Amino acid sequence: MKKLTINEQIFLIAIWHLGDDAYGVKIREKIKELTGTSMLFGTIYNTLEYLIRKEYVTPRKSDSNLGNDRKRVYYSITKNGRKALEEAHKLQKTLWRGIPEYALGETKKS
Repeated sequence: MKKLTINEQIFLIAIWHLGDDAYGVKIREKIKELTGTSMLFGTIYNTLEYLIRKEYVTPRKSDSNLGNDRKRVYYSITKNGRKALEEAHKLQKTLWRGIPEYALGETKKS
């Protein structure tokens, strides 16, 4: 399985936090809450489409109309997405193992 990018991790974690309420606007709000970064809706939907193609996320349309025969699309993490996120988490823990928090402000002397 390919390693997740940081951006993919952020999206999957936002969707995880939102559960059944994960749709475009809410995902954007959650990403801003988690990272302090506001993303354009084009970036949001392009990334969601990419995650769908990778089979990390699955979309489903709501039963109710938003008007003009449009339906809200909700996103959920697939089994592959959960596995990829778990592997990313393990990698992060491995990478940071042995580096104390206080050392982050210091530079390593060669």
